[in-house]
Amino acid sequence: MSSLPTHLQLGSLRVDTPVVLAPMAGITNAAYRRLCAEQGAGLYVCEMITSRGLVEGDETTKKMLTFDELETVRSVQLYGTDPVYVGKAAEILCAEYGVAHIDLNFGCPVPKVTRKGGGGALPWKRNLLGEILEKAVSAAAPYGVPVTMKTRKGIDADHLTFMDAGRIAQESGCAAIALHGRTVEQAYSGEADWAAIAELKASLDHIPVLGNGDIWEAADAVRMVEETGVDGVVVGRGCLGRPWLFRDLAAAFTGEQVATLPDLGEVSAMLRRHAELLVEHMGEERGCKEIRKHITWYLKGFPAGGELRHRLALVDTLADLDALIAELDPTAPFPVQELGTPRGRQGAPRKRVVLPEGWLDDTDGHGCVIAEDAHDTTGG
Repeated sequence: MSSLPTHLQLGSLRVDTPVVLAPMAGITNAAYRRLCAEQGAGLYVCEMITSRGLVEGDETTKKMLTFDELETVRSVQLYGTDPVYVGKAAEILCAEYGVAHIDLNFGCPVPKVTRKGGGGALPWKRNLLGEILEKAVSAAAPYGVPVTMKTRKGIDADHLTFMDAGRIAQESGCAAIALHGRTVEQAYSGEADWAAIAELKASLDHIPVLGNGDIWEAADAVRMVEETGVDGVVVGRGCLGRPWLFRDLAAAFTGEQVATLPDLGEVSAMLRRHAELLVEHMGEERGCKEIRKHITWYLKGFPAGGELRHRLALVDTLADLDALIAELDPTAPFPVQELGTPRGRQGAPRKRVVLPEGWLDDTDGHGCVIAEDAHDTTGG
């Protein structure tokens, strides 16, 4: 049995619990990051922004760079396919937004991203990957800001990239690499390949390796560390509707075997707190619209009834939310059958991965740049 890491060291940045909240588009805004941070220690990453959008001053991109007043460690995930844009964006994040950590997205499986050679498709072009990493690391270095990267196993089973990506990340001065144990083709289907995560960890000796994929409970994080030897974990879909998972994770990494099983009253209070934070950051109209998609996750497995769930899905004021929450049975026990089960998007494997024409012909990619959309904020 491996001893559990007590913290995560990313360059000069110490993360007291080796747990990272994965950036999720439309989810990990300032309100949700604050909510998760209230539950336990860790690093909470802002949803992905595009480097070109930031450099060109796109208003949507700038609005996404909103931080809670208590968010002392600002962490942002950056997407880009052009080394120059990525380098400039990294400098802007450090100089103008005071970020303490930058993560580069090389794992997104969304077709409109891979179509341009971005996300999980980009590591196939090794030289391009190295150029982007070096530009970002160089731009962030004067500010003492660590740069990390997240990637997948590869494009598909026949085009694996994770081992080369790890080597390039280490050589480029990255502070860590996180591996999602699925290919782009798999998207979020099937099971994550923890053996690949272990293989990557065993091959790198100078930078931390983080594991991502199928961490639904704190016990899964412990098991991943024990089976793979990783230095920390990245948690995404497992915390949807369950921000208290970070409390369990913080306890687990200190040797406590804690599993929070809140009744419906406690879950309702967490849901209400989430809505309150969203309204605080976005205003009541938009904040209430944002909470709607979370309600399904919070109530998963609880007795609520279709008609009440439908009304909750249309809530547009905090007063309405309070009235509807009052109709729930606060004594309903946590549905234990939901423990260890997938949450959020799953779907089926992609029939084919959408790539630029001729993308797989070679792995050089030196100076191979596909223009990114300054307004594209979709990540994965």
